[in-house]
Parts: sequence; structure tokens; C-alpha cells
Amino acid sequence: MSCTKEVVNNLPPSTETPFPIGPRSSTQDASSSTTPSLPPAMDSVRSHTADEIIQMMKKTPLFMTDLDEAAGADGQAPEENIELEALRALQYEGTRAEVALGFKERGNEMVAEKKWKDAKEFYTKGIMALKQAPKSKPGTGNSVASDTEEEREAEKGKEKTIEEACYVNRALCNLELKNHRSTLHDTAQTLLLAPHNPKAHYRSSLALLALHKYNLALDTVARGLSLTSPSSNTTSNPSKEHLAFRTLETRILHEKSTAQAKEAVKAEAEERKKKEQVVLDAAMRARGIKIRMTAKPPEMEDARICLHPDPLNPASSQLYFPVLLLYPTAGQTDFVKRVQETETVNGLLETVLGGEEGALGWDTEGEFTVRGVRVFMETRAGGMVRVGGKVALGDVLGGGKVEVVDGVVRFFVVPRGRVEGWVGEMKGRGSAKA
Repeated sequence: MSCTKEVVNNLPPSTETPFPIGPRSSTQDASSSTTPSLPPAMDSVRSHTADEIIQMMKKTPLFMTDLDEAAGADGQAPEENIELEALRALQYEGTRAEVALGFKERGNEMVAEKKWKDAKEFYTKGIMALKQAPKSKPGTGNSVASDTEEEREAEKGKEKTIEEACYVNRALCNLELKNHRSTLHDTAQTLLLAPHNPKAHYRSSLALLALHKYNLALDTVARGLSLTSPSSNTTSNPSKEHLAFRTLETRILHEKSTAQAKEAVKAEAEERKKKEQVVLDAAMRARGIKIRMTAKPPEMEDARICLHPDPLNPASSQLYFPVLLLYPTAGQTDFVKRVQETETVNGLLETVLGGEEGALGWDTEGEFTVRGVRVFMETRAGGMVRVGGKVALGDVLGGGKVEVVDGVVRFFVVPRGRVEGWVGEMKGRGSAKA
């Protein structure tokens, strides 16, 4: 260990510098002869301004941001910087059409494997490649594109064909991914480039069908059929594309018919529901029954006030109400979905409480019997009123003192021996609120 340490300590100091040592270093040394000289690496940094260091760093591959700017730094001609020329040669990938074609072919490979997201990314890269500015060949300022007008037009034609393919194929990916509006965007871009592209019409029709835009889908199919129809002077059979459009047209017509039938049934049901509500409201008014809805009515599923058996014929039907029985002294409740307006309060209690003591599992003391309880309702003014056992439900509600809140009739059922204490408690709560 000591020998190794001695060898390391005896190594000569490094003379490598990150930057050339500038004239400022020699000036500083002359101004102070007694000041020890700095190591070369530090001296090379101290002899330049910050801006000069930044410019020199831009010449190195790790920090450069522009190849052309870096190649010409410090007056050095681009062809003299061999390292940068190698990087520029790597940067050059071909014409826009060549680059986009590579992405398109990779996208096609992903489509063959049904990797729709990956394929979509490759087609998007192909489209973006065609939107970039034309690249220059390494070592020249000339565009990659040919100089002659004829060759430039040929190159534009290639780009248009590749762009069309990328858009229509990306539409397929979006269709498979159920991005139907993106599909419509891509098919629209395809048709701007090639108005007679049958795949764009077909995929657009499928996207419109998925969005339930049946008439637009049929219009698009009709255009597709016109594009793929056999000419009048030929006896050849229709093409596969034409048959595909015919099949799709049949499918759209069927789904449109089914949707219209469902809409008709739904509209009829909604219309009947409105009529039933109008008749119900009229029946309630005729009986003097008041209804009040709160901001947050309870969820009662299918329990509701209704006319039965014919909701549209109040003369031959009876009102039915959901009823909530509250047992405040026991902290229990019972809910009855439908109680006829002619049912008496005692009749309701017999149905729920039964005729024997302890019919309710939680009534261990046998307090809740038809004859052993008293029934109350909250009045419209906020107080409590006792309800007679022989009074029919419709008469109770139509008496003008009480109301049905949120479509539910609420009865408070209290054991006879606890009535006084409970009533006093309720009055105390009312005074506290006031």
C-alpha cells in the first residue's frame, strides 16, 4: 500500500486544459510576481469570460444545440471539423418522403400484429416527418430534393401518397381504439388529399355509425358506393370494396331502424308518464291532499304515490301511498310501499304489528300492539296531531292539517305509556328551534 501511494503522489501534475489558455492569464501573472501560478485547468477557465466559455462548450457534442452553428464556431469552416461532420452525416436520414415511408412501413407491421396504439404512433411520426423543413445533404447547403422541376414534382407526389396512407391507416387505428371523433378527423384529412379514397369513406362511415349519426353515415356510404360501382360498360362483378359498402349500408339501415323504434317506445313512455302525473295531480287536488318536496328527497326505488289499477282513469282507481312508520322511543322504523287510501290506521297497524304482543322482533317488552300504541303525524305548522285508529288514510291526508313530504306519509307510533314524555320532548325541541 505504501509503495502504491508513493507512486501516485510522485505523478507529475496534469497539463491538460478544458479550454485554450487566453491572454488574460499572462497579464494577471505579470501584475503579481509573488502570486503562485494557477494549475493549467483552472488557468484556462480564468482566462475567458463566461460568454466565451459558453461558445466553446457549444462546439463539444455534449453541449451543442446546432450543428451548423457549432461547425462554424471560431471561424472554423464546417469541413474542417471532422467530428461534427460525422455527427451531421448521422443526423441525415434521407428525404422527408424516405423518413415518412419508414415510419409508415413500421406502422403497417404493427397493424399486422393488431398493436393499434404502436401503429398509431408510427403513422403520426410519418405525418410529422412530412411537415418538417427539407433537410440538407451532409457538407452541402443544398436541399435533399432534386433541382429539376420534374423531380421536385415527383418528390411532392411521393410525399402526398405517403401522407394519404398515414392518415387513412391512422384512422383505422383510431377506429379500433374507439376514438371515433379522431377517426373522422383522419378520414377528413385523407379526403382533402385524395377525395376518391374508398377506405377513408368506409372508415368514416363506421365512425359515424358508432356515434349514432345514421344519416351522415348513409350519405358517406352512398359516396363510397359511387366510387366503387362497376362502370356501365362492363359486365364484371362488383368489387370487394363495393360489396363491403353494400353490407355496411344494410347494417346502418338496420341499426337506424332499431334506434328509431327504441326512441319511439321511449317517447311514448315519457308521454304516458307525463299524462299519468297530470291525472295524479288532479286526483290529489280533488281530495285536498297537499304535497311538499324538499331539496333532497329520499331514494325510494319504485315506491311512489300512484293511481291503481288505471293511472289514467281516476274515477275507477284508488290512490296508493308509501308509508313510513317511525317508532321514536325504540329507534326503529317500518316501510310499507303501497297503502290504499281507504285503509284505516288500525288496519295498517294490524298488518305491520300483528295481533299479538311481541310480534316485532325488537319489541322485547311487548309495548307495540294495535291497542297499546298511539299514532301521530306532523302538521303543516310544525306541531303534532294525533290520528284516530278508525280514520281512513285518505281522510287523514285530506283534512287540511297535514301534508305528504317527499311523496311519503310519515306516522309516529308511540306506546300509550310513553306518549306524555315523548310529546313533552317534541315540544321542547320545537321551542329550542324557535
